[in-house]
Amino acid sequence: MAGLACCKKGNTEDLFPETLKDFGYEFKDGKMRNIETGEGFKFGVKEGDQAYNQKHYEAIGEIITEEVYTLLKTECGLKQLPVPCDAEPSEPSTFVFASEDALSNPEKLLILIHGSGVVRAGQWARRLIINDTLDSGTQLPFIKEAQKDGYGVLVMNTNDNYRRSQLNRSKIRGSETPECHAQYVWEQYINPAKAKHIAIIAHSYGGCVTTSLFKTKREELIKRVFCVAMTDSVHFLSNPVAYKELVKVSRNWVCSQQPLDAPVSTQHGDIKRVSAGIVIYLYTVCHALVRS
Repeated sequence: MAGLACCKKGNTEDLFPETLKDFGYEFKDGKMRNIETGEGFKFGVKEGDQAYNQKHYEAIGEIITEEVYTLLKTECGLKQLPVPCDAEPSEPSTFVFASEDALSNPEKLLILIHGSGVVRAGQWARRLIINDTLDSGTQLPFIKEAQKDGYGVLVMNTNDNYRRSQLNRSKIRGSETPECHAQYVWEQYINPAKAKHIAIIAHSYGGCVTTSLFKTKREELIKRVFCVAMTDSVHFLSNPVAYKELVKVSRNWVCSQQPLDAPVSTQHGDIKRVSAGIVIYLYTVCHALVRS
């Protein structure tokens, strides 16, 4: 059936539209709204059928990924760089997003790394994109602000690790895991880039990706990374001394009732934790870093 995506074969109730417009929604004034009523997203489309409502929500979530990809291009002027960079036509592949000057900017480059789960490049939290605003759930405001400040920008896509076919699931070379993705992108795109100074923003599991990258590319990061802003990072430093240079240039904003930027209890040798000024995990990135 043209224009529909099937979540479960043979069950017509699980056929969903393939565009946001066909779901009856659009992004207007930075918020996802019902085209006819102007209201926000409604989860319960079938009363009493939780399973169907969840599938409906997840189907919209998949479309959100493509919508954000489009916004990265149209609103921020980013382009896709392939992973792997030498993929054969028949080989599974993914991509990162980069500004036109990401590899040529001689001064500053910003790297954005999202958390784990269903989010893809350009997203912090799918739930916020659907239920709140683009500004709270996506990386768009960070990218725009960085570009105003003269940064080149590269947006990682660490959760895009495989392609599924009817028979199997094929790993993407260079993106088998979030950590592999970051290492490959560093080797192929970031390290050869011209920027003298590199900043990183990493949310949640993005902190683990960053510490893993530091472990494997330590000398390269020490030379060029001058700032790492983490939000609710779930990293663990088994040997803090080995990460002392990373610790020195990093901060981790975490959920707290304390005022924004107030010190929060930090394990000895770990990255300094400070308050995000909010107790709701989903909002730590937009609340802490937009206001800091």
